[in-house]
Amino acid sequence: MFLRDKVVIVTGGAHGIGRALCERFAAEGARGVVVADIDDAQAAGVASAIGGLAVPTDVTSEASIQDLVRRTRDEIGPIDLFCSNAGIMDKGGLEVSDEDWDRMWRINFRAHLYAARAVVPAMVERGRGYLLSVASAAGLLTQIGAAPYTITKHAAVALAEWLAVTYGDAGIKVSCLCPQGVRTRLLANDEGPLKEMLTEIALAPEEVADSVVKGLEEERFLILPHPEVAEYLHRKADDHDRWLRGMRRLQKKVSAH
Repeated sequence: MFLRDKVVIVTGGAHGIGRALCERFAAEGARGVVVADIDDAQAAGVASAIGGLAVPTDVTSEASIQDLVRRTRDEIGPIDLFCSNAGIMDKGGLEVSDEDWDRMWRINFRAHLYAARAVVPAMVERGRGYLLSVASAAGLLTQIGAAPYTITKHAAVALAEWLAVTYGDAGIKVSCLCPQGVRTRLLANDEGPLKEMLTEIALAPEEVADSVVKGLEEERFLILPHPEVAEYLHRKADDHDRWLRGMRRLQKKVSAH
């Protein structure tokens, strides 16, 4: 997919990767870029800067996403690309409360489900459309010390795979973005033991946006701004037990700090 003349929605578009995607899509000549975010003031600022449309959106609410899609169609036209980007990260393991688990599920997984429900039927009817799911390298591998994040991101990847299998022959393209460290608020606010390691390899959001544009043009399912993630994934697939042993060594290393 080339972005010129396309209508695009980006959730979580007011900050970080989402903002970089909005700016890059506009620069690529998209006909309409919808900046969807719960931070309506910041979304309005991004939209004003790129000539887009800001729509206040709570991705944990299916009704809010349905309203987002309806408004986009009414004010701009049929949606070519829906970027389900909004996400959060919480640390912890078995001790994390059910309430915090539920919050992570709503934002990191169900928001992707709600987006697919909202746009896939019309895309199938048109015979074309594109979904971009923003997950994480943690969704392919794991994240030390962050069970809810790891598991909800795995679920997001799994949903993207299922959508690609189920609707690929109906003209629907699916890509899944899985970066490692990115210089966003999420990394800046991280106080965990992996912060230093992730900061060393962190990319700017604009670099991630470059990878997304290239990945969309090539219509690749996995978009990996950090190419080493592909090697880690190969190692995991080749010898799962060996990979687990390596991750336990990493666990000990970061726990020692």
